[in-house]
Amino acid sequence: MSLTLTRTAPTAEAALLAPREQEALRHIAAGHTYLQTARHMGLSKHTVDAYLRRIRAKLNINSTA
Repeated sequence: MSLTLTRTAPTAEAALLAPREQEALRHIAAGHTYLQTARHMGLSKHTVDAYLRRIRAKLNINSTA
């Protein structure tokens, strides 16, 4: 199964996310690991994890699925 991301008009949820949070989410959604995302963004994997925890909190998501 392939996941295709397309850019659309910003939603209210996307407006809540900081640009780096959006970038991290795009990488993870594309199937990259936290480590791959961190290396691409020049961050530690712990920072990527923190971004994704904040994203889940902002969007009221309780699962990583």
